[in-house]
Amino acid sequence: MKVRRSNRLVDMTRYLMEHPRTLVSLKFFGERYGSAKSSISEDLSIIRRTLHTWGVGRLETLPGASGGARLTLLYSEENAARVIDDLVKAVDDDSRLLPGGYVYLSDLLGRPDVLREVGRLIATQYVDDDVDVVMTVETKGIPIAQSVAMYLNKPFVIVRNSSHITEGSTVSVNYVSGSSQRIKKMELSRRTLKEGANVIVVDDFMKGGGTLNGMKSLIEEFGAHLVGMTVFAEGQFSGQRLVDGCTSLIKVQAVDDTTNKKITAQPGSYMEAVFGNKKEK
Repeated sequence: MKVRRSNRLVDMTRYLMEHPRTLVSLKFFGERYGSAKSSISEDLSIIRRTLHTWGVGRLETLPGASGGARLTLLYSEENAARVIDDLVKAVDDDSRLLPGGYVYLSDLLGRPDVLREVGRLIATQYVDDDVDVVMTVETKGIPIAQSVAMYLNKPFVIVRNSSHITEGSTVSVNYVSGSSQRIKKMELSRRTLKEGANVIVVDDFMKGGGTLNGMKSLIEEFGAHLVGMTVFAEGQFSGQRLVDGCTSLIKVQAVDDTTNKKITAQPGSYMEAVFGNKKEK
């Protein structure tokens, strides 16, 4: 049955958004809507222009028998700046201050609307990189990793702090906590990461960088490659961080003494890391 163009446009956009970074053939759409390839190509052009105008995605079309359309969901610089500004306003709240200079973020990272935006922000950073796996450590980084993995259409793996019988055999490393200087252990199932895989690491919060450095060591143990690291929030740290080059969406300065408890949030290194580099190119 032939489908009207307005209906085709809605359903094609929905289908592409539900299958990000997946090559969908024009033949598939043609058979789905009972339309000629020329009509499908015109529809894709409309979708491409609309996504570009609003700065929310990049639609590529590949010619030939094995070609098709592939949608990458991302944020333009303007949209990214808007989202980060909203995150800064949400975190800039003195009541979020926790002992030790940490920040309460669980309510934000439990909201689907926030996770969608955070996932798309981080995915935007890596859309042009060769990524095989998104990695995080239990527990608060899990929803972030899941959101990023959805936009990149890649699997995510969870590093554990202790053994789980359901994980099977594991590889473990000892690492030094950057803030407390304690020796800790983390583990990853041998089945979750292949040798040579390209990995990005995401987490909710970075202070001294010890946890991120532990995941970096795990990646090396598997013979995999670290592509980059991104955290939702970066806290202040007076010593030497154990990792370099980690991108943060927001940066938090916290004062916690007997007379003054205050949080000051501001944009992190994300905008410069993502759009500054693109401008240089």
